[in-house]
Amino acid sequence: MKMLGTLSRRELVKLVSLVPAAKLVSVAALAEEKTFVHGLSLFGDLKYPADFKHYDYVNPHAPKGGKLRLGFLGSFDTLNPFSIKGDPVAFGYGQILIDDPYETLMVPPHDQPATEYCHIASGVYHPDDYSFVSFRLRPEARFHDSKPITVEDVIWSFNTLRETLPTYEGYYRNVMKVEQTGDDEVTFRFDKIGNRELPSNVGQAIILPKHWWTGKNENGKQRDITSSTMESPLGSGPYRISDAKAGQIIRLKRVENHWAKDLPTQIGRNNFDEIEIILYRDAAVAFEAFKADEYDFRLESSSKQWATGYEFPAIKDGRCVKDEVTLKKVEQIQVWTLNLRRAKFQDVRVRKAMNLAFDFEWTNKNLFYGLYARCRSIFNSSEMEAKGKPSPEELALLEPLKADLPPEIFEDAYKNPENNSPQDRRKNLRAASQLLDEAGWKVTQSGARSVRKNDKGETLALEFVLDSPLFERIALPYQQELEKLGIDVSIRTIDPSQYERRVEDRDFDIITGVWGQSLSPGNEQREYWGSAAADQKGSRNYCSIKDRAIDELIERLIFAEGREAQVTAAKALDRAVMGNHFFVPMWYRPGEWIAYWNRLGRPEKLPEYVMGFPSNWWFDDSKMPKG
Repeated sequence: MKMLGTLSRRELVKLVSLVPAAKLVSVAALAEEKTFVHGLSLFGDLKYPADFKHYDYVNPHAPKGGKLRLGFLGSFDTLNPFSIKGDPVAFGYGQILIDDPYETLMVPPHDQPATEYCHIASGVYHPDDYSFVSFRLRPEARFHDSKPITVEDVIWSFNTLRETLPTYEGYYRNVMKVEQTGDDEVTFRFDKIGNRELPSNVGQAIILPKHWWTGKNENGKQRDITSSTMESPLGSGPYRISDAKAGQIIRLKRVENHWAKDLPTQIGRNNFDEIEIILYRDAAVAFEAFKADEYDFRLESSSKQWATGYEFPAIKDGRCVKDEVTLKKVEQIQVWTLNLRRAKFQDVRVRKAMNLAFDFEWTNKNLFYGLYARCRSIFNSSEMEAKGKPSPEELALLEPLKADLPPEIFEDAYKNPENNSPQDRRKNLRAASQLLDEAGWKVTQSGARSVRKNDKGETLALEFVLDSPLFERIALPYQQELEKLGIDVSIRTIDPSQYERRVEDRDFDIITGVWGQSLSPGNEQREYWGSAAADQKGSRNYCSIKDRAIDELIERLIFAEGREAQVTAAKALDRAVMGNHFFVPMWYRPGEWIAYWNRLGRPEKLPEYVMGFPSNWWFDDSKMPKG
């Protein structure tokens, strides 16, 4: 039988005429000659051509060497991040991104959003209808044991992680099948056409060594990717774990002859010989350790610390640098998450009352030194943030779903209540009290206290579950306002492992929730707000939202044709999520606050979208004042 690619045009037409209509698309796809390219971008043309030498924002002559010490708040009891059991080690924190032992088919640059360049893959191809994506693997790609990265590894990794991690299942829901389509070629086939970002998303999938995970450890015990382990995993990245002590420290060593070190996406990057990650349980102890030069770089998250804590001698004499970095990005959304699995939060009037009782203005002035802005959108500070009345294009998406959407979103964009004066505070509390009355939670006397009960005699009681004492000073003033309304409030701070379990099991009333957003949102929105993710253990639908209209708007966003349609769908989704009051918006900080000891070198101009620390930085103690 002739290979399809060798058929003449007449023979191909004859073959197609014999195939059922339902199969014509697949035959056409097979007949299409694949033209592989070096990268993909949803924002138009790729910035860098196929023969580029290195990214513009790196120092291609950055010296290799030295040790980078990082301080993290938290703990871990497993080196397996692919299991929902245990408290796994994390290689990223905020804008600190460490190129860890695990690699992907493609990698993103830091100066063009929604863009990926080939890495383990040497080339990528998808047809115009986005019905599948194919990757050719680099023959030189190797795991740390020198075994090649194969198509079999790609297929096994993808299928296994989809079975293991709820995040993968939601993110890659439209991937129907993964198969080998050539000696070094793997193809991901999709169950729907038109998902523009899915080829790039598939390129982000982590590739693991099948032979290692399906093999036995040095004690002869079968490895299990679903279980916790302190065995250092086999990877393929520029660093490998050299040492780890649970809850204390992790050490990474640069792989000197790393297979990808000469790729243009890697030149000038991964410059430290060693990276040491020190774990702290207490935030105050961690900050004092930084001031004592026990670690080199700090991404500050406390406004109080930023405003008052950086006056120590090393800052004044130049041994330590304090800086604020502004990036082009969607500001993350941080909220008081209300668990809709609790019957009391099923009533939107209760959720609205919760927001009316939160005094952001007082909190920002008295606790945050006025340095924060309040979250007002799931796409804060971007062109995707809904503003004013919906446009005709937004209405075209919203009107068919009108019966399932809050009526006010058709009038104006979401607005937070404001407390700019004592009068505002009293007015908002009165409005909150009226909403609770309407929801059936009436004020009754219980001893010396006024409490709210429903007609079943149940008390309106709320528990804030926190994973850090730092949030207690924020929760306490909120507690006082809620208690003025007759709500019984308790605050409970637990250790990170307990907290993680309770979040995964949705065993809470209120927690703090954080979602990061990109400039090109898509498939991840299913896991944030989608009904299917509400019942998935470990998903990021912390609120347990199940809403038909929101599900439909997420799909419209994912399958939007072009940037303009994507922005319109994002605005419509923003109106729907914010308008349902699933959470109480908290705040974000414009810009990134960083401090570092002056033994670190960095590019003259940082990239626009990601700070690129530590991958683009290097060790350089020549600037450190002596003495």
